[in-house]
Amino acid sequence: MAKPYNHHEVEQRWQAVWDEEHAFRTSDDYSRPKYYALVEFPYPSGQGLHVGHPRPYTALDIVARKRRMQGYNVLYPMGWDAFGLPTENYAIKNHIHPKIVTKNNVERFKGQLHALGYSFDWEREINTTDPEYYKWTQWIFLKLFKAGLAYKTEMPINWCTSCKVGLANEEVVNGVCERCGAEVVRRVKSQWMLKITEYADKLLQGLDTVDYIERVKVSQKNWIGKSQGAEVDFTITGKEEKLRIYTTRPDTLFGATYMVVSPEHPLIEKYRDEIQNYDALAAYREQAAKKSDFERTELAKDKTGVQIDGLTATNPVNGREIPIWISDYVLMTYGTGAIMAVPAHDDRDWDFAKKFGLPIIEVVAGSPVSVQEAVYTDVETGTLVNSDFLDGLSVADAKKKIIAWLEEKGLGSSKTNFKLRDWVFSRQRYWGEPIPIVKCEKCGFVPLDESELPLMLPEVESYEPTDNGESPLASMTEWVNTTCPCCGGPGKRETDTMPQWAGSSWYFLRYTDPKNEKALASKEALEYWMPVDWYNGGMEHTTLHLLYSRFWHRFLYDQKEVPCAEPYQKRTSHGMILGSNGEKMSKSRGNVVNPDDIVREYGADTLRTYEMFIGAFDLSASWSEDGVKGCRRFLERVWKLQDMLVEGDEYSDDLETKMHQTIKKVSGDFENLKFNTAIASMMSLINEFYRKNAVTKGEYRTLLTLLNPVAPHVTEELWQTAGFDGRIYQTAWPSYVEEKTVENMVEIGVQVNGKIRVTISVPKDSEKDAVIAAAKEALGDKLTGNIVKEIYVPGRIVNIVAK
Repeated sequence: MAKPYNHHEVEQRWQAVWDEEHAFRTSDDYSRPKYYALVEFPYPSGQGLHVGHPRPYTALDIVARKRRMQGYNVLYPMGWDAFGLPTENYAIKNHIHPKIVTKNNVERFKGQLHALGYSFDWEREINTTDPEYYKWTQWIFLKLFKAGLAYKTEMPINWCTSCKVGLANEEVVNGVCERCGAEVVRRVKSQWMLKITEYADKLLQGLDTVDYIERVKVSQKNWIGKSQGAEVDFTITGKEEKLRIYTTRPDTLFGATYMVVSPEHPLIEKYRDEIQNYDALAAYREQAAKKSDFERTELAKDKTGVQIDGLTATNPVNGREIPIWISDYVLMTYGTGAIMAVPAHDDRDWDFAKKFGLPIIEVVAGSPVSVQEAVYTDVETGTLVNSDFLDGLSVADAKKKIIAWLEEKGLGSSKTNFKLRDWVFSRQRYWGEPIPIVKCEKCGFVPLDESELPLMLPEVESYEPTDNGESPLASMTEWVNTTCPCCGGPGKRETDTMPQWAGSSWYFLRYTDPKNEKALASKEALEYWMPVDWYNGGMEHTTLHLLYSRFWHRFLYDQKEVPCAEPYQKRTSHGMILGSNGEKMSKSRGNVVNPDDIVREYGADTLRTYEMFIGAFDLSASWSEDGVKGCRRFLERVWKLQDMLVEGDEYSDDLETKMHQTIKKVSGDFENLKFNTAIASMMSLINEFYRKNAVTKGEYRTLLTLLNPVAPHVTEELWQTAGFDGRIYQTAWPSYVEEKTVENMVEIGVQVNGKIRVTISVPKDSEKDAVIAAAKEALGDKLTGNIVKEIYVPGRIVNIVAK
């Protein structure tokens, strides 16, 4: 009788063994086939892991463990994305240096990950706040600067009135700071920018060469937003001033009945004295400044705006005078900050026109619904009407003709446009990478010499944000005042720091050679390990981190610093784990589950198994305590199989097909993120063992090997207890024979006069006579009368007709 399953004892023992044996150390033998599995490294917050973290980590841990068993040299690393505002805010509030806060948070996270038994190669651990790491972040920035892809300009930013720091759009929710809840306003600041727009086409083209799930590709394509159209000049009526707009639908120009400009458009200040309602426009602009770009452009929101009283525009194709409005759904940072509005054929323009009683002119016929009832959204087919010389043309032909006409008249030209904006790269905060630039009155912005990297983040006593919006570094005059690297005259260091996205835009490269002091990684390491074979991460990072890191990598490729154009060959995403009430986990909702509690009560293997069994990996799933208990019972059943062991290294005859089917199913499902059905197939196999109350050593060995990537501690323990050689992590992944996955026996229904009486099991290739004989024997006294006909449909049914 096996002793009770004590997960505390088992898991601590095997974690110690793996540490001692350096079980998951990545080899530097570049002659072996490689496999690079990657998960997004976490931000080490003070709260520690939540139960959402183990889902992707366990999934790729399963893949990494399986690959090692298949003979690959596996790189499965972990590190810390440790710069950022939350740590700085915590440091300010508690008067603890961010470096110490980060150190404590990393120790907590690492302990939690270690307790879950992940096969990370901890010898390759990285931390974005380590000067030996951010030295190379700064080095990449200098490369971008020298290539003309980093520049400084005035930009409106989201300014938190409490944190006193610039926020990214995604950090602003309903006009307030996501972290502190304070009001967010728009401020114009001088910002470092990265010219990611220069890489828009390359980023789109690269998507055709990689294996990304479709929704990831679609998200990136939509974010980049490439479109073909025309730039058109509308004249301010009575003036030389032109309002240039970009449109993907120049064919609808005759339907433009008004214009909309951004509340921040310079036109308003330029003609302030001629505008009769300037105060109303200024008040509206002030309200718009409190919204993030996302909130301003949200399609579902109620449309607002103010007409400019005193200025109108002239439609260039028909000379009609049309009103100009301001509305917050038009941004100065996108396009030209002005649009033509064609309400008959655009949802947003339609809503705006209906609300404010503006004219609606149909110019594309062919919709099944009249313009009075609905709108034609992105009508790509149909015939032009009410459009003068375009009437009767198809949309495609009308586009060509109107662009040619505009170019001939000098009123516009064809244009390729992108929704993608340049990356606002600087932050007015302390806890980030210093930007290695010196401003010299004589030489302008001058890069540090690479030999001076890393430019260390100076120690400060106070990290309090400044009221004027400058970085806390701005008050450190000894650090700020320096000499110009170019002319040797007085200069000032850049006091803004890099955003958190900087360190995460190349970390996957550093893992390949994390201790290299002479390069971000050696050429040999990069050529061997890159690209990443499988990268899993959250959908929320698809349009920021994923795009930014692809941009940096493609730039480094163009600079001949990396060997491949794309960093990740495969990208998948996981669904969230919700609270038991089906809502997103949060302290305010009281539905947060601490993984430490689950590990303590049920064990790490139970948590790992449950997170893989909870549902389809790419979909969100609600937490269930009963589900956790069910997975614990499953592992208890595995544990008790040792009491059923019988001699024999082979599979028993009646389970041979089932064994080969299970190996095939688990192997395939692990590759396709179908972890829940892989575990279900192993549960089904165990049911067969319990039905027989026996399991051969050969069957047991295979089961433990298949289950090991999911539940590594308990399977290593059972492996050792059974007396098998070595460790499971060193053994070979089970193989199957395709022919043996097909059932040799088939179930046949036996009918008498068309009614099923019994079923029989026969070899699938049995001859008719043998099947009929078996059917008669099975029927016994159920078969009466004289047999007049015997019918056999191979592999399906026997029908005996008797009178």
